[in-house]
Amino acid sequence: MSTEVDKVLGSKGKIDASALKLGYVIDVPRDLYISILSLDATTLTSRPRPGANSIARLASDYINMAPLPPGHNPPLVTDVDITFPTPQILLATINRPKKLNAIDYPLAHQLSRLWDWYDAHPSLRCAILTGTGTKAFCAGSDLLAIERGQKLKEEGKVGQEELWKYDMPESGFGGMSRRKGKKPILAAVNGLALGGGMEMVLNSDISVASPTASFGLPEATVGVYAYGGGLPRLVRTVGLHAASDIALTGRRVSAQEAFDLRIVSRIAKTLESVLDETLEVAKQIANISPDGIVVTRAALREAWETASVERAFQLVHERYYEDLMKSQNSREGLAAFREKRKATWREAKL
Repeated sequence: MSTEVDKVLGSKGKIDASALKLGYVIDVPRDLYISILSLDATTLTSRPRPGANSIARLASDYINMAPLPPGHNPPLVTDVDITFPTPQILLATINRPKKLNAIDYPLAHQLSRLWDWYDAHPSLRCAILTGTGTKAFCAGSDLLAIERGQKLKEEGKVGQEELWKYDMPESGFGGMSRRKGKKPILAAVNGLALGGGMEMVLNSDISVASPTASFGLPEATVGVYAYGGGLPRLVRTVGLHAASDIALTGRRVSAQEAFDLRIVSRIAKTLESVLDETLEVAKQIANISPDGIVVTRAALREAWETASVERAFQLVHERYYEDLMKSQNSREGLAAFREKRKATWREAKL
């Protein structure tokens, strides 16, 4: 083990270096930080706990060193902490508290690649997105960075090969607001969700909000508009008139109002418990058939995006039904039901 790692461990004074395993999350009870030992054993990265800094506690089983899933490492994502509470669950924590976890275009592209990696990883079944600190889940775009980029483009100082740095990926804000994807992403909304932050929540599969969280689409108040795909999704979710009341005024929406309008799925009991409660939902999802997750989500999404509910059913049924019923997980699930035992799921093949 490297001197650098030994030095960091010594400064913490609470971890037995001989017990460390490569690629494991290290979470010491009552410590204010979690740490991750790199796969080459050269660095030990320490970060404040996700969700609510020093006052937030993760679920009890998040500690005790949850291993990274086997296979390739996740892609590098600047200012996002990537951890694995269980081998089936990915947790991505935006770590830009001084910017209220705002996201610029390069970071949006990195997140898009992360979600693609997650969809392709056979062991992962559910993902969670949250923000560092108690103030913000994500305050939207880094407007100052966008303004600088727009000025450079207008002045002709951006080459064709660099234009991608100044626009969103096809999957939208944070790689998520227009994402189709294959597997679910949950939002643990620990604070402000403004602009693109709210657009990501609107396109998440399930969202759990802190009681103190608030939402809004203030883009029109600064001369732009919410172009991350959130406006049509807001209309689909709450209806035209309620959506107009939010987007045309730029006003803030409380967690309770967001729940009443079905913008969020649940309200956590406390600010401190929002990540714990979201993790419990993720575990419920991760415990069911991986193939069932993929097909059920596809059916729900198709119904949301297709005008005809019957056509939405036909599209998913024609695409998935035969392969699903022939899959090992389908046979295992039916056999487990018949034999009154818990199913043992295999990696999804769909």
